[in-house]
Amino acid sequence: MRVITGSARGKRLKDLPGLDTRPTTDRVKEGLFNVIQFDIEGRRVLDLFAGTGQLGIECLSRGAAFCDFVDSAPAAMKVVRENVTACRLSDRAAFHQKDFSAFLGGARGKYDLIFLDPPYASGNLERAMERIAAIDIVSGNGIIICESPVEHSLPELPAPYERTGEYRYGKIKVTLYRRSV
Repeated sequence: MRVITGSARGKRLKDLPGLDTRPTTDRVKEGLFNVIQFDIEGRRVLDLFAGTGQLGIECLSRGAAFCDFVDSAPAAMKVVRENVTACRLSDRAAFHQKDFSAFLGGARGKYDLIFLDPPYASGNLERAMERIAAIDIVSGNGIIICESPVEHSLPELPAPYERTGEYRYGKIKVTLYRRSV
């Protein structure tokens, strides 16, 4: 697992041991970042189920202004901190070891990009989507990026959110929701 491009290009990232975390594959990550490449620079990012932090790190490497990394697992947050530090991106990052709903309950400000890639069977994807739409923390033209199994059907979100794309990579699907201005 490496950073694809930007200031940390080629940097190898640490992974979490065991089967509790499922890192986004390189193929999915490359496809996803090809789609959002012009929506990253100078933006504020939320990596809500950070795992290893690779999605937020990729954004910071490509010029995102700031990223909040959130994960409830102590081991995950330790790896995220180590990966961000190794990529020399700590000055534009904050780390929050807490449950996603607790973080969202106290979220301040708007995000331009929000990554949602929780454990597939947890049901947290839909809960996070609903909560984000309800508290409206996405900026105008901001994007919510959801990773799920290809057979999993995601709900529509209420206006001003609109599903703008669905991309399939083998058994994985990436769905984008954009908030209108």
